[in-house]
Amino acid sequence: MSTQFFERSRGGENALLIQPHAGGPPAEGVLEEFTELARSAGARVAAVLPARIDKPNPSILIGTGKLDEVKAACEATGADLVLVNHALTPVQERNLEKALERRVVDRTGLILDIFAQRARSHEGKLQVELAQLRHMATRLVRGWTHLERQRGGAIGLRGPGETQLETDRRLLQKRMEMLQKRLEKVEVQHAQMRRARVRSELPRVALVGYTNAGKSTLFNALTGAGAYAADQLFATLDPTVRRIELPGGSVVLADTVGFVRDLPHELVAAFRSTLSEAREADLLLHVVDADDPLRDERMAQVDAVLHEIGAGDLPQLVVFNKIDRIEGAQPRIDAPGEARSAVWLSARDGLGLDLLRDALGERLGLRRVAGEVLLPTDAGRLRARLHALGAVRGEQHDGERWMLDVDLPLAEAARLAAQADGAPLRPLLPVPGPEDSDDGFPVESAP
Repeated sequence: MSTQFFERSRGGENALLIQPHAGGPPAEGVLEEFTELARSAGARVAAVLPARIDKPNPSILIGTGKLDEVKAACEATGADLVLVNHALTPVQERNLEKALERRVVDRTGLILDIFAQRARSHEGKLQVELAQLRHMATRLVRGWTHLERQRGGAIGLRGPGETQLETDRRLLQKRMEMLQKRLEKVEVQHAQMRRARVRSELPRVALVGYTNAGKSTLFNALTGAGAYAADQLFATLDPTVRRIELPGGSVVLADTVGFVRDLPHELVAAFRSTLSEAREADLLLHVVDADDPLRDERMAQVDAVLHEIGAGDLPQLVVFNKIDRIEGAQPRIDAPGEARSAVWLSARDGLGLDLLRDALGERLGLRRVAGEVLLPTDAGRLRARLHALGAVRGEQHDGERWMLDVDLPLAEAARLAAQADGAPLRPLLPVPGPEDSDDGFPVESAP
């Protein structure tokens, strides 16, 4: 007796969500994020079912009792698509589809679908298609009867010939090889462009952060560009690079794809060119939704992905965005001048952007101070430090003191001035005024 196959629905719009979890209830924020992922893909959420899994079922992941509950819920809600917030093996996906008589998509497949909708550039589309084909290659035994048909052999029908499944696999492999070659050519072109930017000696800053933290909105606010920005997950995928002017000089600013928890490894690999903007940056702007109750967890997850792509040790400037959603919040800078300083702002309303520009200029050494410094003869240690920094443009000695003409980054001047023998440098520093932040960090660029 031949095996019966179901025909997959072409709708795929009414989705039932399954949230597997171990032990107690699902972790905070996990279910909300998965629901938002489903909506970002264009699905209408018909129902959400938690599924406790102490020991995953190798054939269907969930238990048989939960499977009956899912099937009943699908019938009751009219769901024609089942989304599982967990990685499914090809066997588990096929068995669930056969039992539920509906299309089943795991977390990786769902994110791939969103990526396919969002990619705009030629390279982005190639990367998404390649990632989709690699994901599909392990799932070719699907609910279509044509996979059982065989082509006959040559004259005399010598053997069964090549099955349709083998044909599909061969065609997939050829397509993946072609896409890989195209991507390698594009990557060579982008590498040449990045080398040109390096030769221009412009510092490079990359926006990173959890998806929907407001990176593209901040990018547009700083650059005046028209990068697509929306209140949804993975609003933009393709890297966008612009040159911006800061107090003291120019920098190159790049927007990158947002991260989520448990970002599939194949997606990280697929978007290596996008993420290379972060990996090769001189400074990372880590954008955080200040109003997110899980912001600390989100920050840790972004840091984990940055370590995975080799950017974990790069210096960061944290940007707490969306303070317009927090009652009474005002733009400010925490721990100015320190390695883990943070700027609080609203990119949407333009609040605190000047603070960010100044903080960027200082962290990148763009804000400078210059002038004449008078050092007593016993200030040899400070004089030596200034020479070591290459800050001395000229000097004279009248027998009683050194007269130095200096030019150095504001951050270095402030650091030296804060030391016991740094008093001669303090007159060069900007004087805090009413326009400065409450913490005394200067907003205006140095004279």
